[in-house]
Amino acid sequence: MKVPRILVVDDEPDVEALISQRFRRKVRKGELELVFAHDGQHALEVLNENPDVDIVLSDINMPRMDGLTLLERLGELESDLQTVMVSAYGDMRNIRSAMNRGAFDFVTKPIEFDDLEATIEKTLEHLRMLRDLQAAKANAEHAHLMLSRYFSPSVAEALSQNPEAMLSGERREATFLFTDLENFTPLVEATSAETVVGILNEYLDGITETIFNHGGTVMKIIGDAVQAIFGAPVAREDHAGAAVQCALALDEFATGFKDRMNTAGIALGKTRIGVNSGSAIIGNFGGQRFFDYTAYGDAVNIAARLEQANKIFGTRICISESVVDQIPDFQGRPVGTLRLKGKEESIRTFEPLPAEKVGSEAMQAYRDAFALLEAQDPKARQAFAALVGAFDEDPLTMFHLGRLLRGEAGAEIS
Repeated sequence: MKVPRILVVDDEPDVEALISQRFRRKVRKGELELVFAHDGQHALEVLNENPDVDIVLSDINMPRMDGLTLLERLGELESDLQTVMVSAYGDMRNIRSAMNRGAFDFVTKPIEFDDLEATIEKTLEHLRMLRDLQAAKANAEHAHLMLSRYFSPSVAEALSQNPEAMLSGERREATFLFTDLENFTPLVEATSAETVVGILNEYLDGITETIFNHGGTVMKIIGDAVQAIFGAPVAREDHAGAAVQCALALDEFATGFKDRMNTAGIALGKTRIGVNSGSAIIGNFGGQRFFDYTAYGDAVNIAARLEQANKIFGTRICISESVVDQIPDFQGRPVGTLRLKGKEESIRTFEPLPAEKVGSEAMQAYRDAFALLEAQDPKARQAFAALVGAFDEDPLTMFHLGRLLRGEAGAEIS
């Protein structure tokens, strides 16, 4: 705390001299500063010129404005200064009134200076504790404000109580989700800045709100692309299931948003989503000056590549087998076995589906056709051709039929 400053308010001329003499050594050492006023009205004027006063030591009986009235006026100020009242010995009525109006403590006349010093030290210690609490509260509120930009409200609340918990890196199992908005760059080039800003902000508000609603953490927003994590910084066992439910909700929001924009004459594309579970190093990688809570590892890279794989399959959501394995009641369909460049092992991929679609006749027919495809059964081509003719156009069905017509067999895709 800075050098404490005390305002002494008393109409008796010798009080200033006595107190100045008593505390001269502390004043000379820079341990204390004293300012004086002759009555309550004068005290308010002095406070206006010295807003950093810490303690007001005030007599009660003074002309123009007495100490009790001054105490009321001090209570109207937006300040944490503390007041110690001085009253005649035995004047319990005024002392009680002063304490009821917010005085921290009191001393009696004639002043015992040892008692006064002890009271001032006790008041300063109380003020230090009060300011420490205020600083801690302000820091917590600031941390909560900053964290709420990245985390769901429940996660932000937990971390604001212990913000250092997220600063150290750790290796953890989690689920990673990547989104990308198709053909947004051409739209930017052909549309006014005001329109683009409005569209992108509304879109990102919807995306991030959906992630937060499912307990996810936004790691990065790069242009129209969003990277999120489930299961960190606050651990949860169902991170894979939460990420899949979030992906379905994101798809519903993004599809509705696209349709609305298209109706308004804005050629907004679809949103592609990739999801993968695995181990990664997670923490703040922004150094001391920049907060960058993110994750590094193969599991993160695979999620990004699954998002891009949607371009090949014609799907909007593509998730890995590592996600599906953690969801006992997974509802969806197989997409294919994807061989990623630079990876020795292929990755089985799936498309999650809403409950109303997963049990449909079309989806069961697709699963039957896919089983033939995986077995490299020649009947797979006929099965997929029948699907295209019998049901509404399905990009994934068209993708597999195209491969079969080109003579490609099996479900592994390079």
